[in-house]
This record gives sequence, structure tokens and C-alpha cells, in this order.
Amino acid sequence: MMRDPAAFLRQLFDRAVEVADPMRSLARFLPDRPGGRLLVIGAGKASARMAEAVEAEWGPCAGLVITRYGYGRPCRGIEIVEAAHPVPDQAGVDATRRMLALLHGLKEEDTVLALISGGASALLCAPAEGMTLAEKQAVNAALLASGAPISAMNTVRKHLSRVKGGQLAAAAYPAKLLALMISDVPGDDPAFIGSGPTVGDATTPQDARAILERWAIPVPPSARAALARSGVVPPGDPRLARSENVIYAAPAQSLAAAADLAAPLAEVRTLGDRLEGEAREVAREQAALALGVAASLKPGDRPVLLLSGGELTVTRRGDGTGGPNAEFCLALALALDGHPRIHALACDTDGVDGAAEVAGAVIGPDTLATPGAAEALARNDAHGFFARAAAQVVTGPTLTNVNDFRAILILPPG
Repeated sequence: MMRDPAAFLRQLFDRAVEVADPMRSLARFLPDRPGGRLLVIGAGKASARMAEAVEAEWGPCAGLVITRYGYGRPCRGIEIVEAAHPVPDQAGVDATRRMLALLHGLKEEDTVLALISGGASALLCAPAEGMTLAEKQAVNAALLASGAPISAMNTVRKHLSRVKGGQLAAAAYPAKLLALMISDVPGDDPAFIGSGPTVGDATTPQDARAILERWAIPVPPSARAALARSGVVPPGDPRLARSENVIYAAPAQSLAAAADLAAPLAEVRTLGDRLEGEAREVAREQAALALGVAASLKPGDRPVLLLSGGELTVTRRGDGTGGPNAEFCLALALALDGHPRIHALACDTDGVDGAAEVAGAVIGPDTLATPGAAEALARNDAHGFFARAAAQVVTGPTLTNVNDFRAILILPPG
């Protein structure tokens, strides 16, 4: 019998985060430092750490990177600006304006290195013409509460922005641009990482309107007017001809590293790195799978570990504090109903689940001994419940972001 299942699951999560640390993974994707004028820009929860990794290889560089409050890193030349996430603020708007000014007037012989990771959608903020920051904030908050998948949210964000959907790359033209990316989106489509500021976009304003209608997302008149004059840059646009986009770290790599660490102790079954859906519904599906595995195990069998990644969503119904990983764990605990041989962990690899400074939670057979689980789920108050249960996973800034990490451990009887 495994002595401490919760500690084992936490070791797997820590390993998944470790292999996605830019200081460990970025350097081999950097070319030789280019001659001539070089400008480093970027945005995302991992971008400051990425900038630190770049300067560790290239030495001090000129540039500007925008990251989440608390996620800054010491750089010798690149300026690091901290701003709000997941809802943008004025600091993000001001920094984005300055970044665009740095790109203005670049020449063909100049080089831009763009460092993009999850979180750039909020941190790289330039509201479409006619929209105020307050209106952009309201739309962003409504998107986050809607339960829409990240691809749908980012489609809307692109068409309400002057920097997303390839527009940042267009601003750098005719300079050569290399974008290094950490993927936090299911399927690793670069067009949706940080809303694709350096990637041509094939979606249309009609697509954005359909998303707003399907998920009943209220928007001000200025947003609807902005959709009519969207400036996203389509694939094949000449302004993208000198841009290259490279994903150098992704969820699959982190899941594989956790699987390798677990393999000597458990049979690992990976359910995929691109799961999407409502957190509580996916939890019920995975609970049914885990219960089936538990029923099939006999004394002496190896434990079974179910791993999955991707990005789940929460449709906000109540007034509690939660995030998709904690809500997954809470719904999973309720569905498992105290099964004596099943333990689980779900955390966001960036250390922030929803808008809380909590990565996620861990559950076990005694989770429901803390009262109020069903009520907490109804109120979307998973963080409140797990705080009372002393079962939160708190990492602080991890300085990376390859999205959700879920692990369910099923022990054999005996």
C-alpha cells in the first residue's frame, strides 16, 4: 500500500511544473543572438521567466515584457511590467501602448523575439477603437463566467483588440519576428495561445457574434461596433511573411514527465492532454471511470494512475470563490462518495486556479468529512470548501503555464 498518496500526487504535479520551467526548457530553442538591432517583447504568466532565460543565454537585451502581478523576474536589460490577470487593468493597457511604440518604425534588418504564454490575452491589452477599458473588463469578466471554452473566449477577445490575432506581428513588420510560445490551450494551436498576437487568424467577426449569442454574453454597443471593423490579420497577409511561431513547451511534455516519475510505482493511463468541458461534468465522468477501475483491481495488483490535462471551464452560478481545478476536485469527491481507495489532485500549472492565489486541491477518502461539500459546489465555492478542509494546493507563482494537471490514484484492495 502506498504510504502517502497525497504526497505522491503532489510530487507528480511538481514534476509537471518543473519540466515546463523556461529556465530548463527555453535555451535550446534560441538561435544564436542576431546581429543588428534586437528587441525582446512578450506577455503572459511565464513571460518574465522566459525573458530571464533569454538573458541567461544572450546577455542583456532591450525590450518590454508584461506579466501577472507577482510573476516578475530580475532581468538586466528587458523591462518587466506587472499587470492584472485574468481581468485586465490600466497597467496592462499602458504597457501594451509602450510595447507598440517600441515596435513602430522597425526596419527589415531588425529582429524581434516575442515571448508568449498563457495569460497574454488579459495582460496584452489594447481595447478596440471606441471601447473603454471598463467595457473591455466587463466583457472579459462575462466571458470568464460564461463557461465558454478558451478557444471561444479568445475568438471574441481577438476581434475586440488592436493587438491580438496577428496584430502584434503586423506592428513589428518588416522586422524579422520569432515567437517562442508555451502552450496552455487544448490542441496547442498557436492561434489561441494568448489570443495569438503573432499568428494570423482565420476567424471572423461573425464567429465572434455567434459565440456571444450562444453563451448569452452581454456586451456594450461599443463592442458590437468594434466587431464590424475588426482588425485581425488573416493567414497569408504579407505583414506576417517574416514571422515564425514556435511552441517549445506544451502540456503533453509535462504529463509525460509525471507519467515517467509514476511508472515505477503505478500503472499509468493517460486520458489526454486536451480535455475541455464543464469541470463538474468531467469530474463525474472521471469518477465513473475511477470507480470502474477500483472495482476491477484485486489484492496484489499495482495501483492505477489516471492522468489528464487540458482546460476545463466553470459556468458561474453562485457567489463563491473557485476555479475549474478546485471545482473538479469537489465534484469528483462528491461523485466518489468517500471511496476508501481513490485519491486525486487537480491543479493549474501556473499556480492560479480561477482568480485565486491557489493552484488547486487534493482529495481522498476523508474529504467529505468536512461538511458542506454539496452546498459549496452549488455556490461555486470550491476554494472556500478546500480552505476549510485544509486541502488546498498553494504553490505561489510557478513562472510557467501549461494548463491543468489532473491525477487520480486508484489503490488495490488489501
